[in-house]
Amino acid sequence: MVNVHSYADSTDVADAVARYVIKHQNAALERGHKFKIAISGGSLGKVLNKGLIANKENFANVKWSNWEVYFSDERLVPLNHEDSNYGLFNEMVLKSLREHNVELPKVITIDESLLAADGSTDDKIASDYEAKLPESLDLILLGCGPDGHTCSLFPGHKLLSENRRRIAYLQDSPKPPPRRVTFTFPVLFNSKNIAFVAEGAGKAAVLSQIFEEKDSGLPCELVNKGPVPVTWFVNDPAIQGVPVTATKY
Repeated sequence: MVNVHSYADSTDVADAVARYVIKHQNAALERGHKFKIAISGGSLGKVLNKGLIANKENFANVKWSNWEVYFSDERLVPLNHEDSNYGLFNEMVLKSLREHNVELPKVITIDESLLAADGSTDDKIASDYEAKLPESLDLILLGCGPDGHTCSLFPGHKLLSENRRRIAYLQDSPKPPPRRVTFTFPVLFNSKNIAFVAEGAGKAAVLSQIFEEKDSGLPCELVNKGPVPVTWFVNDPAIQGVPVTATKY
């Protein structure tokens, strides 16, 4: 099942994402002691900052200390590197939480002590991160690249058919930096919920491919057609001319 929610204003998109996250946080905490969430990079950190921290009503409802945060993919660079997805999350979310004197979530990162400049330990980094993953994640928040990629699963790449390893490494990402680790479809399809956030007129062309009836084979479309409930949060320009019926969340 795929739902699409669209708003004219990016602040309203962020607020809707935040309310969705809080709903699944509360449902997870009713089931257990932790909310296990995975996030991607890109602009998602800004969306979470705007929706979960800057919005005071939402902020009051977030139980940060009960969160376990994972990354749907990570660039194989030091955690303080400008390309690091953890680094972006730290800058946009954790830094703001420290300023609010809030107990921080548990954040599970790659082991940067395993990094090797020649890439010889990339497989070991992937295996180490895979060992840290829970059996199932409560929520995975994803982005959609202009080529239809998500996580570090790219169109036509061999990792689209990976069905054994939950975390895989690649050294040939078409988008720099080339060395990364990524969730594979076994992780995505064993999660409880998935949400995409995509904004801007530049996304309309690829969203048209993803949502048209003809199979595109794009990674985002493959997620849509999987067994997990998928929700898209977009702004109006991103679905201009896209064959979907959007509602408010």
